[in-house]
Amino acid sequence: MSNSNTTHFSNPSTFSLLGIPGLEAAHVWISIPFCTMYIPAILGNISILFIVKTEPSLHEPMYYFLCMLAVTDLVLYTSTVPKMLSIFWFNSREINFSACLTQMYFVLVFSMMQSGILVAMALDRYAVAWSTNIIPQPYCAHIAVVNLACADTRVSSYYGLFVRLCVLGLDGIFIAVSYTQILRAIFSLPTKDTRLKTLGTCGSHIFVILAFYIPGLFMSLMHRFAQNVPLHFQVLIGNMYLLLPPVLNPIIYGVRTKQIRDRLLQLFTHKGA
Repeated sequence: MSNSNTTHFSNPSTFSLLGIPGLEAAHVWISIPFCTMYIPAILGNISILFIVKTEPSLHEPMYYFLCMLAVTDLVLYTSTVPKMLSIFWFNSREINFSACLTQMYFVLVFSMMQSGILVAMALDRYAVAWSTNIIPQPYCAHIAVVNLACADTRVSSYYGLFVRLCVLGLDGIFIAVSYTQILRAIFSLPTKDTRLKTLGTCGSHIFVILAFYIPGLFMSLMHRFAQNVPLHFQVLIGNMYLLLPPVLNPIIYGVRTKQIRDRLLQLFTHKGA
């Protein structure tokens, strides 16, 4: 282990984020997909908020849920990705203690909020001592920060896993029940074309939900039990959990929703005219 990883601090004022350990030489190249995801995620979610706000016909519960999802996506992205890009581009690894805890808070709280919003949308569619200041992540992930503590972290680690499994497990059950009923309703539709079209929409929604839940569950289990898994793979899975859903949500729930798509096309048509 390097000297930087074994340096001891009793109460550090800053932490050092390593980015993606083992792939430091490729950070500039890794930043390309991160930046490519960041721009459409920000523009897409802001567009959804603008369209729903300016179109009175979209002032309905379903679109309010979509706006809440867009807000959580924007908070998750703006609280993490700029710092990630500064690490990849400028090797700016230092992060203030308070900023790190604030970032960790936003990631935890808004990730849980996103899970709850996905449940609501599914239902709506159917009716302090530290041993080191080195964090092997490009953002302040909860379990990565917990692992820095001098004391025994097993209680905190298992409690965090219990909370995640309870929240995501219950939300997952509600979503599964709701989509089971939706699928039953789809297969009772009169024509094959209608069934296929509705099934395609439902399938894309399920894909977004799985893209949110599966990497998050893998990340929690790997950090606690899969110590032999390469660290860079764990970090990449964690980043996928954090960054992929905010890119997919505006596309699946926004552009593929006819009312929002029509309003968006109308805005661009008027501007072109």
